[in-house]
Amino acid sequence: MGGAVTEPSADERGLRGRGTQHQFLKVERHGPVGWLINDRPDQLNAMNAGMRDEFADAWLELDQDPDVRVIVHTGEGRAFQTGVDVTEIATDGVGMQRYRESVENFDLHFTAWHQGVRKPVITAVNGICAGGGFHWVADADIVIAAGDAQFFDPHVSIGQVVAIEAIGLIRKMPVEPVMRMAFVGRHERMSAQRAHELGMISEVVDPPERLRERAQELGETVARNSPAAMAATKAALWGALEHGLTEACHRGAQELVGVWGHPDQEEGPAAFAEKRDPVWQPLEERDADERGLRGRGTQKQ
Repeated sequence: MGGAVTEPSADERGLRGRGTQHQFLKVERHGPVGWLINDRPDQLNAMNAGMRDEFADAWLELDQDPDVRVIVHTGEGRAFQTGVDVTEIATDGVGMQRYRESVENFDLHFTAWHQGVRKPVITAVNGICAGGGFHWVADADIVIAAGDAQFFDPHVSIGQVVAIEAIGLIRKMPVEPVMRMAFVGRHERMSAQRAHELGMISEVVDPPERLRERAQELGETVARNSPAAMAATKAALWGALEHGLTEACHRGAQELVGVWGHPDQEEGPAAFAEKRDPVWQPLEERDADERGLRGRGTQKQ
């Protein structure tokens, strides 16, 4: 049709910024927003052993970059993530046994929660999110999805157990739809609209082609806030999922008081009074214990 306006590509919008190339993931930076992109599109971004290892390093790379204030996680192609690479499991002669020790010891390192990432994490679901893909939905701080995204959990349909990722979802949304997905398996799919109604995601992006653009916009909005205040806020709110109400409030109070005296606490009110944008301090580097990496299992040596 003559005169039609076409959606600009990611390159034209400047969303292909500087970054680190891995074999199965892409790590990019676009201003204050770091991007972690699943990059096995021909396999629907299923996680093989190599991708699993790369996740551990990629999350920490972005978390430790002082220029990055928020992280967006998405996928290339027509799927966000479809869990463990079942073809690899079925054909490599090792199968799920390669993961036995790490799962038994809960020594996992492939999500932001596993790695104790302190910065806000936005999961941007494109296309299919299935099975183990729910790890990155359950473990994100904010989740948005393209209007054509589909969610389902095929574990029981291929003789596997639904457990860790669904347990995480139960803490963030009603139990019944999580149970339904677990037992219906691959025979029913949830739409992005239904996921939004249930609180699994906070925004549906239409047209779907705008997902990355919208995620960048949202990331830049979040990045305008104090890194130190957001890190303490994240620790307090995620801590509330780990503890009872009274203990969670006590721990939250410690996070609150812990920021008192930080330069950002004075800069925020000063900038407001002077009607200017605040100039925040970068997030300070912490060791593994302070990042919380000891709380999710045994740290790799």
